[in-house]
Amino acid sequence: MSDQNRLGVFKTYKLYVGGKFPRSESGRVYEVTDSKGQWLANAPKSSRKDARDAVVAARKAFGGWSGATAYNRGQVLYRVAEMLEGRKEQFVREVAASEGLSKSKAAAVVDAAIDRWVWYAGWTDKIGQVAGGANPVAGPFFNLSTPEPTGVVAVLAPQESSFLGLVSVIAPVIATGNTAVVIASADAPLPALSLGEVLATSDVPGGVVNILSGATAELAAPLAAHQDVNAIDLTGADAALAKELEIAAADNLKRVLRPQPVDADDASAATDWLASPGTQRLTAFLETKTVWHPTGALGAAGSSY
Repeated sequence: MSDQNRLGVFKTYKLYVGGKFPRSESGRVYEVTDSKGQWLANAPKSSRKDARDAVVAARKAFGGWSGATAYNRGQVLYRVAEMLEGRKEQFVREVAASEGLSKSKAAAVVDAAIDRWVWYAGWTDKIGQVAGGANPVAGPFFNLSTPEPTGVVAVLAPQESSFLGLVSVIAPVIATGNTAVVIASADAPLPALSLGEVLATSDVPGGVVNILSGATAELAAPLAAHQDVNAIDLTGADAALAKELEIAAADNLKRVLRPQPVDADDASAATDWLASPGTQRLTAFLETKTVWHPTGALGAAGSSY
C-alpha cells in the first residue's frame, strides 16, 4: 500500500497513575493545539477523582521508594535519562509543537532536560552530606542530623516550559525519596504525558510519579486541601491561585514551595530553566531528623569517646 493511501495512526494520550495508563475517570478530553492554533491531540481532562486516585498511588509507593538506598535512586534516575536519550526525536517534535520552537531550539531544550535528570541522579547520595551531619554539642553525646523525605508532594508543573521545566520540578522531588502527583502544563501537556511512558519503561516503581493533565486550578484545589498530601510545589500557579492554594495547604501544615513572590505577574515570575538549578529544590521537601546518643565514658577519669 502506498503512503498516499495509508491512514495515519494518531497517538492516544493517557494519564499516568500508579504505573498504569488510565483515561480520565470523568471520560472528558480537551483539544491541545500548537502555537498557531492547529490541533495536535486530545488530552485527558482529569477530574478530582483522578487526583485523589493519584494521591493513593503515591502514598502506596512512598514506603518502598523512600526506603531504597540513595545510590539505587540515583541509578533509577540515570536510567530515565538513558530512556529519554533513546526517544529524543519524539520529545523534540512534541516540545517544538507545544512551545512553538524551531527544531534546533527544541533539541537544545530536550538535551538540557536529559542533562537535568543526570544532574539530579548524581545528587541522590550526596545531598545527605550537604543537608545533614554531626552537630557539636556540650556533653558526652553524638548529635546527628539526617535529612528525610517529606512524603507525597503535589507538583504544579510550569505552564510555559512543558518539558525542561517539568523535569526540573519532578526530578528533585523523587531524587530525595518523595513521591509526586504532577499536574502538567494545561496548554502543553503532551511532553508530560509522554514522559509517563518513559517512566513506565524505566526502573521507576509505579506510583512514584503520577501525571495528570487538565485544568490546573480544578486539580490543584483538592490536592492542596488533601490531608494525605505532605507538600505542594506552586511553580505552575499564577499569583492569585498560589495564594488560594497556600491557604488551603495550611490546614495540615503542608510544606509549600512558592518560587515567585505573592504579587508577581506572569512576566516577572518567569524562571530561567536553563540556569543551573542548585540544591534549593532538593532541600525544599526534606525534613531533618536529629538523633542524640550518649557516647559513654571510659576509665575512672571520666574520659569519653
